[in-house]
Order: sequence, then C-alpha cells, then structure tokens
Amino acid sequence: MRVVRKAAKGIKEFLLETVGEVVAELILTALACALLAGLSLLAYLSWSFSPRLTLAGAALFGLFLAHGAWATFRDPTKARGRRRLAAASTAGFSLTACTAVFLLLYGTD
Repeated sequence: MRVVRKAAKGIKEFLLETVGEVVAELILTALACALLAGLSLLAYLSWSFSPRLTLAGAALFGLFLAHGAWATFRDPTKARGRRRLAAASTAGFSLTACTAVFLLLYGTD
C-alpha cells in the first residue's frame, strides 16, 4: 500500500511541475508576442504619420542607445560630468538589450 501511495504522490508532483512549466512558457510566449506586436504597431503608426520624423526619431534613439552602450563598456576611471545622461542612456541600453534577448528567446519559440 505504501508503494502505491508513494508512486501516486510522485506522479502527482510530476504532473503539477509539468503543467506549471507549460503554463509559464505559454504566458512568456504570449507576453513576447504581445510586445513584438506592440512595437510593430508603434512603428507602423509612426511611419504612417510622418516617415521623416520616424527616421529622425529612430536615429536619435540609435544615438541614445550607442551612448548607453559606450557608457556601459567604457573605462570607469574616465567618468566625468554628465552622469545623469550616462545613467539614463545606460538604463535605456540595458532595457533595450534585455527586451531584445527576451523577444529573441520567446518570440521566435
């Protein structure tokens, strides 16, 4: 009788763990697809409003991210003034990099 109870308990734990992993994977995949769809909609609406402003905004955002990457990987002894801009661009770069990795892993399945 103990063997049957132990086997049933093991099966129950396995099923709960498996179902939990499947639900978590579905939630993360749905979140990644919703994020990608939102970014695509934002780009489409921006382009339909004004292609020139869209390109200018993308260029400024690219410069902002480049500054964030430079501030992240530069030698810390050279840090002088303008720490707020460096902190903001580093945070933006980190957030964008994390979002890109998240979309790469879960959006493409």
